Amino acid sequence: MDQDGALFGQEGEEEDRERVSMQSLLEEGLSLDLPTQGEIRRGIIATIRDNEILVSIGTKSEGVISGRELEQIPDDERKNLQVGQEIPVFVIAPEDQNGNVVLSFSRAREEQDWDIVDALLETNNEFASKIIDYNKGGLIVPIGSLRGFIPASQISLTRRPGSSENPEQRYAKMMGEDINVRVIEVDRGRRRLILSERLALQETRETLKDRLLDGLQEGEVRTGRVTSLADFGAFVNIDGADGLVHLSEISWDRIQHPNEVIKVGDEVKVKIISVDRERKRIGLSIRQLQSDPWMQRIGDLKEGMLIEGTITHLTKFGAFAKIGEDIEGLIHVSELSEQRVTHPKEVVREGDVLTLRILKIDAERHRIGLSRRKVDSAAYADLDWKMALSDEIEQPDTAPADESGETDQTGAPAVDAEDLPEPPQAEVEGNADQPAE
Repeated sequence: MDQDGALFGQEGEEEDRERVSMQSLLEEGLSLDLPTQGEIRRGIIATIRDNEILVSIGTKSEGVISGRELEQIPDDERKNLQVGQEIPVFVIAPEDQNGNVVLSFSRAREEQDWDIVDALLETNNEFASKIIDYNKGGLIVPIGSLRGFIPASQISLTRRPGSSENPEQRYAKMMGEDINVRVIEVDRGRRRLILSERLALQETRETLKDRLLDGLQEGEVRTGRVTSLADFGAFVNIDGADGLVHLSEISWDRIQHPNEVIKVGDEVKVKIISVDRERKRIGLSIRQLQSDPWMQRIGDLKEGMLIEGTITHLTKFGAFAKIGEDIEGLIHVSELSEQRVTHPKEVVREGDVLTLRILKIDAERHRIGLSRRKVDSAAYADLDWKMALSDEIEQPDTAPADESGETDQTGAPAVDAEDLPEPPQAEVEGNADQPAE
């Protein structure tokens, strides 16, 4: 072979080697799966130095966490990082001026946490966390590496400040407390994360209420805690679900607002008076577990007996008369006189003191029906005589009975008060059922 042929052969071999080398590099590049900006990868810590952490992410050269990205890792977490540990990393730049892949550990965790809150928002699931900070507008609660904000309007009523302290004083006392929240707004671009405790509690209470409703029976007595007060009543939490004690069921006394008798936080015994499973409502009563003072005040009164009363005020349907301490009865207009009366003022005036007959005692509605026209009614003559006789027998200075013990000084037979008959019902109940207006 001549010299020219030999040279030609050598050049051809070199070109073949270059082609093979180029092809190898291309194949190697493809197998390295080059990173892209904004990508999150799993990497293995290769080296830990004071000023950088090298992480193997499957590229030809290792990625680096340094500078500001290294400083953003909390000290306690940085101390726990070890060579060989797998961590998530965020690709800030596929290659810097030195040919290194620039990585961030904090950004990777943050992006993963944004994915978590997106999922929480979509599923309406609640999240358990702790209160770590506050401002005058509300509370700061972390979800992973993110800081969520609970506006004052979304804080539960039980955590809200009382009248004697401002919000910041109240919030300061909550630092470190456990709290359940729901995500209600997510904006990655503005780094905005809004949370709600009230919605989380509502969801929990609804679940508890469903379970509680299945087992509740009217007439049961339970112990609960007052959670809030309103003009119309008080809400009491029993076993995790709220029931309503209407204003009329709080006390036997007439009150204008529940705070006259109870306050938020009080532990109270309540009676279950209604269970509406369809509307998920529980009706409770406090007063039905207490003795009725009205019944004690009328303990000596009996239907049919005569009593002295003072007219207190007049209405078109009758006159009210005071017949004892804090006790009033109604004389219906039809019971004022044997004559037809169009208005009570025709026959009585406020302040008049009259002898009246008790027609009816309605214990459930706390009403007493009285009559003026039946004071001398023949239908009650026998009852009046027996009651008078019973009163004489009960007097301590009555004459002793004879040897047989069967008669008093008048020769009348002894009568036991319990044997006295009820008044004639047909006549007694005539107009006693007329409602007070």
